[in-house]
Amino acid sequence: MEHKRLTLFAGHYGSGKTNIAVNYALMLANEGKKVCIADLDIVNPYFRTKDSADELEKAGVALVSPQFANSNVDLPALPAEAYRLVTDKATYGIMDIGGDDRGAYALGRYVPSIIEENCYRLVYVANCYRPLTRTPEEALEVMREIEAACGLQFTDIINNSNLGEETTAETLLASLDYIDQLCKISGLPLFAHTAIPPVAAELSKELTPVISLHLQKKIF
Repeated sequence: MEHKRLTLFAGHYGSGKTNIAVNYALMLANEGKKVCIADLDIVNPYFRTKDSADELEKAGVALVSPQFANSNVDLPALPAEAYRLVTDKATYGIMDIGGDDRGAYALGRYVPSIIEENCYRLVYVANCYRPLTRTPEEALEVMREIEAACGLQFTDIINNSNLGEETTAETLLASLDYIDQLCKISGLPLFAHTAIPPVAAELSKELTPVISLHLQKKIF
């Protein structure tokens, strides 16, 4: 799997962006890379990258999260340190973008630098089991709204179709037609499928690539 220096995950609210961003950061760190992850999700303060702070620290992954994340502040503020991801070329940067077009506005301030370097991947996180993206056409509409809001076009799609801990191999296999159609109408390639470890192991020979995804634990 080819890694760009910057990998940005965006998608519909509740599609699983944060969980993927954390797992991807840990995967890069496990490969010996210097990694920094930034939580740019100012839409949903209740499910945060910061929830995995201890795990990320143990893996040597630097974390940049909004001020007052995991608090009762309605609108967390993005810290200036987030610019580190676009300025420090020696670091692999991961960005967790907020849900839908509202959260994508936060990315806009970094877009000129991202485009100038031109070593990024903006990945649309697709989950066919979410209520408002039940069809590929609905998912495409969300994609276009996010692109318009942030000023950057998606480069890839990741299939994160799941039902949490109830996900089975059949759950993922049932999403393939949806993902194939979304790739077709968007003109974008599939970056990867994701699945919880037992499902990923079961389908590793049938689907390529499959990223084994450990579910993030929420800190209350």
